[in-house]
Amino acid sequence: MRSKASCLVRWTYLNDYLLTLILGIVEGLTEFLPVSSTAHLRISQALLGMDLSDGFWKMFAIVIQIGPILCLPIFFRDRIAVWFASFPGGTQGDRTVATHPITLTAVAFCFTAGPALLLKKLISKHLEDLSLIAITMIAGGIVMWIVDAVFGSRGKGSTEAEAAREVEDMGLGRAVWIGLCQAVSGIFPGTSRSMATIAGAQLCGLSRPAALEFSFLLSIPTMIAATGHDLLSSLKPTAGETPVHVDAHGWVLLLLGTVISFVVAYAVVGWFMNWVRTRGFVPFAIYRLIAGAAVLAWVMNK
Repeated sequence: MRSKASCLVRWTYLNDYLLTLILGIVEGLTEFLPVSSTAHLRISQALLGMDLSDGFWKMFAIVIQIGPILCLPIFFRDRIAVWFASFPGGTQGDRTVATHPITLTAVAFCFTAGPALLLKKLISKHLEDLSLIAITMIAGGIVMWIVDAVFGSRGKGSTEAEAAREVEDMGLGRAVWIGLCQAVSGIFPGTSRSMATIAGAQLCGLSRPAALEFSFLLSIPTMIAATGHDLLSSLKPTAGETPVHVDAHGWVLLLLGTVISFVVAYAVVGWFMNWVRTRGFVPFAIYRLIAGAAVLAWVMNK
């Protein structure tokens, strides 16, 4: 006859695998959609009754972002290869070192990372604030709806080649602007990195497909830097914090969550690219409004 302790351990492990499955799917589904993966992970953890301050699960939410990070270079491997092969003149021979897409991506990244590093303490202070997350989800939905309604018809139905050429012609000023827009998503959890970059790109003249493509490509260095920084911070706790210990079971959960998020995110990227070429972002704006209002109501009634 099994002991109660043995049954409890088995149930705990099964429960952990279920949480891993749910959070991996949530991360993969929401990382590249303009709905904020950070918000959805925090909300999911709260709804599942998880301790938002638990060291392992905080680290888990960081580590599983590696899945979506890995899927982007694979999905955009042809575009990235062309970029490096055409540096610095560009595919049409009319670019320079300062105006090539590789440089523009690096510039946009710098204008994202700068404010994030300066406001690091403010950002970390509000990451678990569900009220703030709900408000920024609503505000982001309103902004996205307005921007897409005004500028959404630009470049509708354009091909991949046309979107790629539009990104190549983007210019230094637009790269700086989009980088600053992305920085907003790092300062206010729930804003969504992709929402901020897509809306910012549309505001400065890019079509939906080009805005989305540059958002994806810019997210590669941004996510690598942000995830790496957060992971190092979680492994080196500040004074008074308990170091995170990961046993064999924990490593299995981390690997499983990363694989799940990779598979789901890869499917989402392909679907989202096709969706945007013929449709707009309004359904996602509506979803943000409804989800944000629901979370705000839930928090206020707790």
